Amino acid sequence: MATNFFFNNFQSSQEQLLIENLIIESIKIYGEDMYYIPRKLNNYDEVYGADDQSSYEEAFQIELYIKSVNGFSGDGNFMSKFGLEIRDQVIFSIAQRRFYEEIGSYNAQVRPNEGDLIYFPLNKKCFQIKFVNKFEMFYQLGSLQTFELTCELFEYSNELINTGIPEIDILQKKFSTNQLDWTLQTEGGDKIMTEDSDYLVLEGAGLSTLILAADNDIIQKESDMFIDFSAKDPFSEGKE
Repeated sequence: MATNFFFNNFQSSQEQLLIENLIIESIKIYGEDMYYIPRKLNNYDEVYGADDQSSYEEAFQIELYIKSVNGFSGDGNFMSKFGLEIRDQVIFSIAQRRFYEEIGSYNAQVRPNEGDLIYFPLNKKCFQIKFVNKFEMFYQLGSLQTFELTCELFEYSNELINTGIPEIDILQKKFSTNQLDWTLQTEGGDKIMTEDSDYLVLEGAGLSTLILAADNDIIQKESDMFIDFSAKDPFSEGKE
């Protein structure tokens, strides 16, 4: 027996619009204002599926609903062979129509992309989108109204961040290990170099200072005791 066509709202655009408006209004009431930061691919490698020169140059303020009401999920904080790792995870909901209005209409982006960032002003942390689920609510009245964003705490790896918002752009200044970001400059913005073509960097800009868990000096000192790179054979310990 077929369904009752008198109560079939899957073809009713007005009913779909009504529930979409209610969802948008609910997010505006119970959600939080955040910044959506799309990732710009500058040198995408199709073989490895990665871009080691990506940048973040725009930020769009938009309201999102926090679904992780019981706190951060994910693996949390744990010790690995790489040291302390923080993998806090959070889930946000964003209205599809609001995404098109505030973001898609400016950069022709049809949906949130994995790799984009969400800046959460409430705890001043930046999260990276790991997975986008467009079937958060499965075809209510025949349409999709929201995207569900599974995000993980952003791990900075020398990406260029220049959104024009100080609290976001400071991430690059705080965590960058790129020598050029710490080089002394003239008033015209030119890098200052020595006679040997080495850059002059700010005092305290070594890796051991920027990365508290780094053991660069210790490793270098230990390696100098048994590896001599001045010889043709670095393992000869100075013997010909």
